[in-house]
Amino acid sequence: MIYVFLANGFEEVEALAPVDMLRRAKLNVTTVGVTGKTVTGSHGIPVTADITAEELNIGADMEMIVLPGGMPGTLNEEASPAVQAAIDYCTANDRWIGAICAAPSILGHKGLLKGKTAVCYTGFEKELTGAQIGSTGVVTDGKIITARGAGVAVDFGLALVGALAGAETQAQIRASILCD
Repeated sequence: MIYVFLANGFEEVEALAPVDMLRRAKLNVTTVGVTGKTVTGSHGIPVTADITAEELNIGADMEMIVLPGGMPGTLNEEASPAVQAAIDYCTANDRWIGAICAAPSILGHKGLLKGKTAVCYTGFEKELTGAQIGSTGVVTDGKIITARGAGVAVDFGLALVGALAGAETQAQIRASILCD
């Protein structure tokens, strides 16, 4: 299962484009409302999460977590015990973590980017403690996938697909949505 965390103030495109790409790949995705069942994005768009953070069952079915950026969404995610526990589980069990925009800062604050290449929204680089800052829109280093922001949300989603479903599925979806 892939869990995508939504907290009030999340960047809508950074959450929903990856969810769309992952579901096109027929992967199991559950959105998790960190701040309730209905979560309002940074541009005032309300989204109904599949489950709330209190309903999250961290365990063996957790293949990947995805942390969208946005403000104050990133701060709300970082303050969530459920998000912190999910990150810890993924780290301890060699599972995938995706983070985009400001959200890689959460990983940086936990020391998870030391010795890794990562990217984030411009101005957040200092929050990626110990990371080598990449120059592309999306970077995969080990089991961590980071991305710069909303403009690369589809590419980020496709990178997540590639990680779990393989390059062939990733290429098929890229072609089907006319993404050059």
